[in-house]
Amino acid sequence: MMKIALSVKPLSKTRGGLVVAVVDPKQRLFESDDSEVGQALAEAHRAFGRGRYHRELVRRVGKGASSTTVVVFSSELEKVHGLPESVKIFAAKALGYASDYACTHLSFLLNGASGGEYVGCAVEGFVLGNYRFDKYRKDRAKGSIAVSIVCRSADRKRAALDLKRARLVSDEVNRARDLVNEPGDKVYPKTLATMAKSIARASGLGVSIVSGRELDKKRYNGLVAVGKGSVYPPCLIVLRYRPQRASKRHLALVGKGITFDTGGISIKPSEGMWTMKGDMAGGAAVIGAMAAIAKRKPKIAVTGIVAAAENFPGPDAQRPGDIFVANNGKSIMVDNTDAEGRLVLTDALARAGEEGATHIVDAATLTGSVVRALGTSVAGIMGNDPDLVRAVIESGARHGEAFWELPLVEEYRDLLKTPFADLNNIGGKFAGAITAGLFLREFVPPGAKWVHLDIAGPFILEKKWKYYPEGATGFAVKTFVDLAESL
Repeated sequence: MMKIALSVKPLSKTRGGLVVAVVDPKQRLFESDDSEVGQALAEAHRAFGRGRYHRELVRRVGKGASSTTVVVFSSELEKVHGLPESVKIFAAKALGYASDYACTHLSFLLNGASGGEYVGCAVEGFVLGNYRFDKYRKDRAKGSIAVSIVCRSADRKRAALDLKRARLVSDEVNRARDLVNEPGDKVYPKTLATMAKSIARASGLGVSIVSGRELDKKRYNGLVAVGKGSVYPPCLIVLRYRPQRASKRHLALVGKGITFDTGGISIKPSEGMWTMKGDMAGGAAVIGAMAAIAKRKPKIAVTGIVAAAENFPGPDAQRPGDIFVANNGKSIMVDNTDAEGRLVLTDALARAGEEGATHIVDAATLTGSVVRALGTSVAGIMGNDPDLVRAVIESGARHGEAFWELPLVEEYRDLLKTPFADLNNIGGKFAGAITAGLFLREFVPPGAKWVHLDIAGPFILEKKWKYYPEGATGFAVKTFVDLAESL
C-alpha cells in the first residue's frame, strides 16, 4: 500500500527524489525559496507565466545520488476538467515520473496560500492513479513509493482531515474496482454476500442476506426469475448504518448486482461480452460506499441494498414471453431477458421501502442507450424529486463524477404497455434509458424520493482517462459517500 504523509518541511531540506508542483494563473498552490529546488520552481513558474512551455517542465537539480528531479505542471495544460480534477491528474502523472526516474520518494508541493484546499485532490489522484489490477500477471508491478504532501503549518490540521477522508474513500473506490475487474468465475452473488458480511463485521454495520426459499417467501420474484438459469443462486444483500441519534432522513443506496450478464436466452453478441463481468458495478459501488460510510459516520441512516444474480441461459432460465408478478403486485412480461437489471431492481426498491427509506438512489449499468447518448465520461440521471436529483449532481461534481439529467417523458410510458401484463420489461428501440427509468419508477415505494443513475458509460474504461488506467473506475462510490454526508 502506498504511504502518503503530510510534511511542513521547507524546500531547502529536500534532498533527492521527485519534487512536483502545479502552476495556476489564479491560485498560488506552492511557494519556492532560494534553494536549488526553489530556483528551479521559480524558473518554471515564470516560464509558464510567459506561455513558453506546452507541457510539464522537468529539471534535474544537484549531482549524484542526492540529485532531485523537479516536475512542474501547469493547470493551463488541463483546462477541460477544472483545477481540482487537474490536481488529481497531475498527481497520477507524477507517479509515472517517479517510476521513470526510479524515485522512491515523491514530494508534492501544496505549501502555497491556496494549496491546502487541494490536499484531498492530490491524495485521490495518488491512490486512484496508482491502482493496477495485475494480480493475474506474472510481470505485475513491484515496489512502492512514499509520498509526502508538503503544506503550510497553518493548513496542517485541515489537511490531515482531508487526507484521511480522501484516503478512506479512494481505498473503497479501489475495492469496488477490484470487484468489477475480477473475472466472472471469481465474483458471483455469494462472493458479494460474503464481502458484505466481512465489511459488516469489521465496521459494525448491520447485515442481512436474503437467499434461497426466503426470496420466494418475501416475493422477491425479479431475482428468482433472473437467477434461474445460473448455477449460482441469487441473493438480496442489505447493509445498514444507523447514526447514534435517530434521523428523519433515511437514505437507501441501491445497486444492480448482476455478476455476469450473458443476456440469458436473449443472448448478447460475443464481442465485448467480457465487460459484463462488471454488470454488478452499481452493486460494487454500494458495497464500497457503505464501507466508507460506516467509518465516516454521517448523521443520517443509510441502508445499502444489492440485488445480486447471474444472468445465464440454461434449462431453467426464464424465456422471452414469461410473466411474473413483482413484489408490489404488478405483473411484468419479460419481452427480452437481456433487460434483466431492472427486474432485480424491482426487489431492491421494494426492500428499500420495507427498510423505511425516505430517499432512494439506485445505480445500475442499465442501458446501452445511455452510452450512445452521453458517452463514457458521463452517467445519466433521472428521478421523481428535483431537489434530490440536484443534490446527487452536486455531490458528483465535487468529486469528478459527472451526471446529466434525462427527462422522464410521460408519454413514453405507453412504450412499456403490453396486452398480456401490467408492464413490458422493454420499451422499444428508442429512448431506452428513459423507458428504463420509467419502468423503475413503477416500483418506487409510495412517498419516497427517488433518483436513478445509469452508469453504463463510465463504469469501465478501454483506455486511460484522467487519473484512471484501463479497467473499472468504481464510479458512484465518491458520489454516494458525499451524498450521505451532505444530506
